[in-house]
Amino acid sequence: MDGSTSYFDFKNVDWGQMRSATWETIWMTVVSIVAVAILGYFIGLLLFETSGSKSFVARAINWIVALFVNVFRSIPFIILIVLLLPFTKQVVGTIIGPVAALPSLIISAAPFYGRMVELAFHEIDRGVLEASEAMGASQWQIITKVLLPESLPALISGITVTAISLIGYTAMAGAIGAGGLGNLAYQEGFESSNNTVTLVSTVIIVLIVFAFQFVGDFATKKVDKRVV
Repeated sequence: MDGSTSYFDFKNVDWGQMRSATWETIWMTVVSIVAVAILGYFIGLLLFETSGSKSFVARAINWIVALFVNVFRSIPFIILIVLLLPFTKQVVGTIIGPVAALPSLIISAAPFYGRMVELAFHEIDRGVLEASEAMGASQWQIITKVLLPESLPALISGITVTAISLIGYTAMAGAIGAGGLGNLAYQEGFESSNNTVTLVSTVIIVLIVFAFQFVGDFATKKVDKRVV
């Protein structure tokens, strides 16, 4: 088929392969989100706790972590994948497949989310933190009882934005053999001149994005005390 009709020749779609690629994309995204949420939270917490400190050690830690965040936020994802190929090979034993995409996905997104976590903490009313310190709360209590609850809506909103970026990253990773819908759209769609596969893959990716956005928005509203 030629022209726009080539996008709707659904008999050319291997639906079993499409289903498998969809689950690979979802799996890569979910595993990456969990790792990014944990790692990004600690990066943001470290940046927040060491910012404005008079201690030389704390300032040095803040500078080093901030440098790491800024550097990895600046590297385009497709370049980062290639850059990390030796590291990926050493860590997971392969550079092909969904598992091989995880190191690049996590390392690219964790600094981005870490900066969002830091900003969320800085938006908390200083009076609340000072009141907690005045009442004798320990640093651990302040982190778990004040910082985390007060910033939770912003943290959920931030991880939702990050998750949507990760879905796009999985598609790019798929173009170099990481599996998922990106890989399917490139190999079975573009390289095979099968526009229907490319279209269906794109639609499914959009639906996945909508689903994550809906869940993230719902969770944010549930924990936001400002929403009546």
